[in-house]
Amino acid sequence: MAGRRGRVLLAVLAAAGLLAASAIGFAEEWGGIEPGVTTLEQVRARYGAPSREMRAKVDNYDTVRWVYEGDRSPAGFQRMTADYGLLTPQGYKPTVVRVLQLEPKAKVFGRNTVLQGWGAPDGIARQNDQDSLFYKSGLVVTFNKEGTDAVLLTFTPPQPDSPGPAAPRR
Repeated sequence: MAGRRGRVLLAVLAAAGLLAASAIGFAEEWGGIEPGVTTLEQVRARYGAPSREMRAKVDNYDTVRWVYEGDRSPAGFQRMTADYGLLTPQGYKPTVVRVLQLEPKAKVFGRNTVLQGWGAPDGIARQNDQDSLFYKSGLVVTFNKEGTDAVLLTFTPPQPDSPGPAAPRR
């Protein structure tokens, strides 16, 4: 039982850290992983070897996916997945985190916690009876069907504003 309480306490502290970092305007990152910046080697140094590793080709680029599950996932989460391989204006960076996905355990990231931590979203969508909140800072939060708890937090590099409609030619 003490182990479970310790894991819950760590999850609460991690959530508080996320909220504090967000409130003072840091880039969207979690647990020292910032998409577009953090490398595969840095993730390995912080979290060790993944539970599973998968390799694939995406648009003719070699990519890697690391999945941390069970004992290897961070406290408060069922699973952490890091996708590597990012195409930048400077070229392809095969060892840079492109996307970080966190699947929290129930009641770790409630809707109010998300809204208090990140503020009003830049967009909201509903698909498969689930709400998703979008933030240009690079975060998408998907909630359970009841809309009360986050079931997936997806961190990406910041998203550009979408271009408006083109001006008519004269």
